[in-house]
Amino acid sequence: MKSFLTTLFCAVLLSSCTMTLPVATSGKVTGSKVGTSKATVILGFFFNQDASIAKAAKAGNIEEIATVDQKITNVLGLIYTKYETIVTGE
Repeated sequence: MKSFLTTLFCAVLLSSCTMTLPVATSGKVTGSKVGTSKATVILGFFFNQDASIAKAAKAGNIEEIATVDQKITNVLGLIYTKYETIVTGE
């Protein structure tokens, strides 16, 4: 039983997961431009990073936003998490 719990704990700790979720959409047609912004969290601490919609739109030179998605990647449980905001538009 003890080795089973140890194995289970290690599997959870070493697993990773990536999810991409829709955040918002407008009535506009999805544009040809794509912009992203990213932020990384290690042990619960952000390191002066910006994963905002405004920064993603600016990075993609987008003036009219059509869709916004957020991609979240967890590695090693909650020890390392990466947030990526993906904006499309014209």
